[in-house]
Amino acid sequence: MAKKTRTPAPPRKVQAPQRRSDPRGPSRFSERRGLWLAVAVAVVAVAGAIVAGVLLTRSGSSNSAAATIPNQSELAGLQTGPAPWNPGLDTLPDRLEPLGLNALTTEGQVLHIHQHLDIFVNGKHEPVPQGIGIYDGQFLTELHTHDPTGIMHVESPTKREFDLGQFFGVWGVRLNSNCVGGYCKPVYPWNVYVNGERYAGNPAALVLQEHQEIAFVIGTPPRKIPSSYKFPAGL
Repeated sequence: MAKKTRTPAPPRKVQAPQRRSDPRGPSRFSERRGLWLAVAVAVVAVAGAIVAGVLLTRSGSSNSAAATIPNQSELAGLQTGPAPWNPGLDTLPDRLEPLGLNALTTEGQVLHIHQHLDIFVNGKHEPVPQGIGIYDGQFLTELHTHDPTGIMHVESPTKREFDLGQFFGVWGVRLNSNCVGGYCKPVYPWNVYVNGERYAGNPAALVLQEHQEIAFVIGTPPRKIPSSYKFPAGL
C-alpha cells in the first residue's frame, strides 16, 4: 500500500527585527549634551542682545562727540608758575587744534551750559580772570569767561562733551593728574572738589556739566569748601 504524501506546512512569517529599548532610559551623556546645547544657545542669544544694545547706543549718540583730554606737550605757552594766572591769550590760537576747539565768530547755542570755578591757595581765593577764550575781539572758543566771577561758559554750535582739561588749556594753565599751574604733588598737595565732594580722578578728564561747582584746594584748605554756587538768573 502506497504511503500517503503529507502536505508541507506553510512558511512562517519572519518579522523584521525591532530596536531594543533600553530600560534604563537615556544615558547621562545624552542628558549632558542636551544641557550643553541649551546653555550654548542661551549664551549666543545674550551675546547677540549685548551687541545689538551697543550698536543701538552708538547709533543713538551719533550726534554727540566725546571730550578731548589735552596732551600737555602739544599746548603752547602753558603757565607753570604760581597763581594768579593771566587769561593766556598770547598763544591761544596755537592751542586750539590740539584742544579740539574752534575759533568761533558767535557764541554757539546748541549746547549752552555754565559752571563755577574757585581756586584756593593756602586758604586764599585766587581770581579766575575775565576774557579767557576771547581773543582780542577776533574770535572766541566754545569755552570762555566774560567776567572775573569764576563763571565758566560752555557755548557750542554742536552737541558734544567738554572737559576741565580743555578749559584750562584755553586758559593756558597746566593741568594734569599731578600738577595745576606751578603746584605739583607731592611738594604742593592739592585736591579738586565737585559740588563739595572730592574728585579722585584726573581733573583734566572731568566732563563739564550744568551748574557744577568746581574748587581747586591747594595747600591749606579754606574754612569752608563751596558745594554750590548761586548763578544769576538766566544762566
